[in-house]
Amino acid sequence: MSTLSLQAVSLAVDGKRLLGPLDVEIAPGQVLSIAGRSGTGKSSLLAYLCGVLPPVFVASGRVLIDGEDITSLPAERRGLGILFQDDLLFPHLDVGGNLAFGLRRTGVPANERGRLIAAALASFDLEGFGPRDPATLSGGQRARVSLLRTLLSEPRALLLDEPFAHLDDETRSSIRALVFEEVKRRGLPTLLVTHDAEDVAAAQGPVIRIDGPGGMP
Repeated sequence: MSTLSLQAVSLAVDGKRLLGPLDVEIAPGQVLSIAGRSGTGKSSLLAYLCGVLPPVFVASGRVLIDGEDITSLPAERRGLGILFQDDLLFPHLDVGGNLAFGLRRTGVPANERGRLIAAALASFDLEGFGPRDPATLSGGQRARVSLLRTLLSEPRALLLDEPFAHLDDETRSSIRALVFEEVKRRGLPTLLVTHDAEDVAAAQGPVIRIDGPGGMP
């Protein structure tokens, strides 16, 4: 189980501080929520952590997993999983193919992937869904497949970019509970950015509220 640490992380754009400095440590299985309205830099923070921050931003500070500084590593070597507002399933692949994409990142041999995918689908009440076209899935089913794909890549920490925002109320509640259950079960340090008070309450972890550009608690 890993710990995710942010040390003096700040973001600026056009010479003005957007957020930070941020010093936090997220324990295994803990969800830290960063709450604020759109345009306050929440998603840009996740982009910096992932190593894909657009060059228009200026960032400083360090990101560590279990004391290992990953700040300068390429995105694919950081060991971070991320869920977005959109599920981003590949439309040209069936459900099984989407999940196999996550497994390829861990180096699982091709002859083992089918068994692991079937077991993963069954664990999420999606038994037999491997051959399905993603376009035929409900919103909740797509969200489950997207979560499975991320988990199968065996991330060391998880980032959540308002992943429940586009779901209806009933589905949002069940998917949110599933995500946080998996976070705790797998001991994943997790950073959630959201503007939804219900997300924050369900996360049951520490909260940082951002009121506007440059704003921190």
